[in-house]
Amino acid sequence: MATRLKIGTRKSAMALAQTDEIARRLTAAVPGLDVEIVKFDTTGDLDQTSKLLPHGGKGGAFVAQIRAAVLSGELQAAMHSLKDMPGNEDTPGLVIGATLSRDPPSDALVLRDGVTLEALRQSRGRGFKIGTNAVRRAAYARRLFPEVEVIHFRGAADTRVRKLDNGEKQRLPDGGAVGPADALIMARSGLDRVGLSSRIAHEFTAAEMLPAAGQGIVAVECAARDWQTRQILSSIDDPLAHASADAEREVLWVLNGHCNSPVAGFSTISGDQMSLTASVLDLSGNTIIEASCTGPANRPRELGRAVGLDLLVKGAAEIIERSRPR
Repeated sequence: MATRLKIGTRKSAMALAQTDEIARRLTAAVPGLDVEIVKFDTTGDLDQTSKLLPHGGKGGAFVAQIRAAVLSGELQAAMHSLKDMPGNEDTPGLVIGATLSRDPPSDALVLRDGVTLEALRQSRGRGFKIGTNAVRRAAYARRLFPEVEVIHFRGAADTRVRKLDNGEKQRLPDGGAVGPADALIMARSGLDRVGLSSRIAHEFTAAEMLPAAGQGIVAVECAARDWQTRQILSSIDDPLAHASADAEREVLWVLNGHCNSPVAGFSTISGDQMSLTASVLDLSGNTIIEASCTGPANRPRELGRAVGLDLLVKGAAEIIERSRPR
């Protein structure tokens, strides 16, 4: 007898590409499985003007509605970009049933026509505007290009590139506007997913810009007590990506950060060992605290906890508190 699995997703081109891949993998792994993709207009997608904080950060803006549908039984699963899932709070009744193998986790620079990386570097960013909505990317951008103007920039990956190319300004909640942008900082994996890899002018190394916790990992969430769905999802779970997700998200949990906290975390696995580096920056990019640790790959949460506690000892809590909206 065929089994039906309804999986929820945002309507953006990138989200749909990620969900289509999940569906392909599931139907290949589970004979007779019928996967239905249910598309949601999330708050963060409908409002591409405001900052995310009034909507409860990324968690409220992009995942809350889909999570509620899973909890109510309307869906059996939900697709999320892991970095959009808050790591400093529990979601009772839900678990990550699967993570896909990790896509390239790095950040990338996209430039409008006529702008070069060399010009950005030589000018230290003076006279240029870089668009991003991520406070982590903004902090690193100010660190790499100390005189650049970082502007609030929202939208799906393909939408942001279109606005950059057309010289469009970013509307603000107060009715004003900023921009147009000269450059954008975006996730390389997102550009890959929507077929815009050719627009990458520079791929930042982890030393230049440490990725967000979970960046490049697609997660599939389901109800904790839905054992049938958990068993189905386990057939496509990548254990290495899942271990990295656990380690990096544990750092977020220990730090009790918020959506306005410039926190980064990235792990690599070699054999039976995992190495994890995490950092906390102030919003100006002038102050950075970093911690690293290596340990058994089969104990990712313990490693994440060790790195998070090391950051707290070094003063991370004070930086996070200063960045907390009043």
